[in-house]
Amino acid sequence: MKKQLISALFLLSCFDAFAQVTKEDIGKEIKPLTEKVKSLQSENNKLKIEISSINSKIATVNQKLDTLNKKVQSNISDIQKTNSELNGKITNSETTTNQKFTQVDNSLSKNSLWSIIGILGAIIVSGLVYWLVSKRQTTDKTDVEAQISKTKKTLEEEGVKLDTKLTEVLETQLKLVQEERAKIPANKSEEIDHSLALKVADEIVRINKNLSNMDTNTKGLKQLSASVKRIEDNFAANGYDMPEILNKPFDPRMKMVANMVEDENLEKGSEVITKIIKPQVNFKGVMIQSAQVEVSVGQ
Repeated sequence: MKKQLISALFLLSCFDAFAQVTKEDIGKEIKPLTEKVKSLQSENNKLKIEISSINSKIATVNQKLDTLNKKVQSNISDIQKTNSELNGKITNSETTTNQKFTQVDNSLSKNSLWSIIGILGAIIVSGLVYWLVSKRQTTDKTDVEAQISKTKKTLEEEGVKLDTKLTEVLETQLKLVQEERAKIPANKSEEIDHSLALKVADEIVRINKNLSNMDTNTKGLKQLSASVKRIEDNFAANGYDMPEILNKPFDPRMKMVANMVEDENLEKGSEVITKIIKPQVNFKGVMIQSAQVEVSVGQ
C-alpha cells in the first residue's frame, strides 16, 4: 500500500513537471499565431472598408444606369412619336403630289401637245440646217484643200524651173573657174578664191533638201536632179568635196558648229546630225569651211 502511494506521488510530480514544460512550449507557439491572427483581423477590416467603398460605387453606377435607361425609354417614345408624325406627313404629301401629277398630266394632255410637236419640228429643222451647213463646209474645205494643193504644185514647179536655171549658171561659172585655173602655170603659187565654191556648196545642199521634200511626179524634177548631179561632178573635178554627214552620229570632236535639239523619238543619249545649215567643204583634202548643223538628242 505504501509503495503504491509512493508510486502515485511520483507519477503526479512527473505529470506536473511535464504539464509545466508543455504549457511553456505551447505559449511560445501560440504567441506568433496570435500576432498573425491580429494581422489578419487588421487586413480583414481594411478589406471590409474597401468592399464597402466598392459597394457604394456600384450603387452609384446602378443609379446612373437607371437614369440612362429612363432616358433611353424616353427617347424611344419620342422617336416613335416623331415617326408616327412623319408617316402622317408623308402620306399627306403623297396624296397632294399625286393630285398635282394628275393635274399636270391633264394639263399636258390638253395644252402641251402642240408645244411638243413644235419642239420636235424645231429639232428636225435644226438638224436639217446643220446637215446642209456641214455639207457646204465639207465642200468648201475640199475646194480649199484642192486649191492649196494646186498652188503648192505650181510653186514647186516654178521653184524647180528657177533652181534648174540656177544650176546652169553655177555650172557655167565652175567651168570658167576651172579654165582660168588651168591657165595658171604650175610653178606659180597664188592664193585661190573659194567664194564661188562655197556658194555652190550651199546651193547644192539647199536644192537637195528641196528635192527630198517634193513629190516625185513634180514636173521638171528629173531634169533638176540631173543638173545637180552634173554640178556635183564638176565641183569634185575642181578639187572640192563635201563629206556626207547628214543622219550620221554626232561626235563632239568634230570640227563643226552644232545646235542641239531634243528629240523624244530617239533613244536616250543618242546624238544624230539631222539638219545641215552649212556644209563642210574640203579643197584637196583640206577643210576650207566647217559645217554648221542641227543635232537631235534622244531624251
